[in-house]
Amino acid sequence: MTKYVLNINGAAQTVDVVPDTPLLWVLRDTLELVGTKFGCGAGHCGACTVHLNGVPTRSCMTPVSTVGRKQVTTIEGLDARGTHPLQRAWQELDVPQCGYCQAGQIMTAAALLQENPNPTDEEIEGALAGNLCRCATYLRIRAGVRRAAELAKEERSA
Repeated sequence: MTKYVLNINGAAQTVDVVPDTPLLWVLRDTLELVGTKFGCGAGHCGACTVHLNGVPTRSCMTPVSTVGRKQVTTIEGLDARGTHPLQRAWQELDVPQCGYCQAGQIMTAAALLQENPNPTDEEIEGALAGNLCRCATYLRIRAGVRRAAELAKEERSA
């Protein structure tokens, strides 16, 4: 076991884990941040997506020993009050069906909107192409990202 001090959602968290423990299991099992989901365990589905310094990252494939001082943002840290434009759009449009993949979808979309505040449908689909939805709510997900872009624009204008 090795001690790591991680910057999770803006707070220092000390964990004592084996160096090759995936970040996903540190978040879920050690820190009890269960919003990040286990999907495939091979980095293919995107359910486990978190941000490392703002970059969408598959936490199931990221050994904790590689995180270092990078800022880790989980779905819980996106906006603690649940008022991030994506969170609001998801609720407004009732985007999820089962909801299992949605944290990963939202975290990937958040990085897209940070980089490109007004993406086209093609850019949305390209950014989210690696995130799988077993319920096939892709059209609602795309609509949610578009609505979140509108909400963010309204916030910037206010």
